Amino acid sequence: MTIGFFDSGIGGLTVLEESLRRLPAQDYVYMADTLHVPYGPKSQEEVKGYVLKAVETMMGEGIEALVVACNTATSIAVNELRELYPIPIVGMEPAVKPAVEMNRTTGKRVLVFATQLTLSMPKYYALVSRVDDEGIVDSLPLPELVRFCEELQFDRRVLGEFFKEKLSEYDLDRYGIVVLGCTHYPFYKNILREILPTHIQIVDGNAGTIRRLAALLTRYGVVSGRGSGDVKFMCTDGNPAYIDKMATALRFLREGGV
Repeated sequence: MTIGFFDSGIGGLTVLEESLRRLPAQDYVYMADTLHVPYGPKSQEEVKGYVLKAVETMMGEGIEALVVACNTATSIAVNELRELYPIPIVGMEPAVKPAVEMNRTTGKRVLVFATQLTLSMPKYYALVSRVDDEGIVDSLPLPELVRFCEELQFDRRVLGEFFKEKLSEYDLDRYGIVVLGCTHYPFYKNILREILPTHIQIVDGNAGTIRRLAALLTRYGVVSGRGSGDVKFMCTDGNPAYIDKMATALRFLREGGV
């Protein structure tokens, strides 16, 4: 089976890396929308059009399942994609629900890192309203991290100063969990573990997304694949340098990240 992964840029590689570990006997097509990254400043209608066009191209590559490895694209386009294509389609949302459940008995708060567009979406507001009945969730937009990631900015000194500045106004003793609500952000999980107090857990939605994918594949009768974990990289502007960048970034992740 060939599974497609879509994201605006290289962030979804963090989800693909999880799938390669959990589902190594599948083959993969990874599409980055390099013509339009970042999505943050774009309107919802613009983003929906970009996503639908990119996935149409991916379908031409013979994908038999799709992971929309982007919280923003999921919020805007996943329902329409499910109406258009009769294949298993898995979307993503910030891991707010498990974070709230994990934190419920600690008396601590939850801090969600995400892009401004994700945080402004009605779906995000509805998610928080549904699961956060005690009002313990705070949100911090970090759009700069997407740019850093796309530039393969992994300098620990630069990143350390960035995170310390962004978190300087927060009393981190009040928080028990940080949610990485954008697929680009897990590239920086290791350095965050060094910067954040040791009592703070870091969670993202990647493992849960791949568990849902595996369950869907089983439901569709794909218990074990016959692939070899091959990954075909594609991007909407066809830039071979970006394809090389994606391969480099995936190797970096598989070797442990920042």
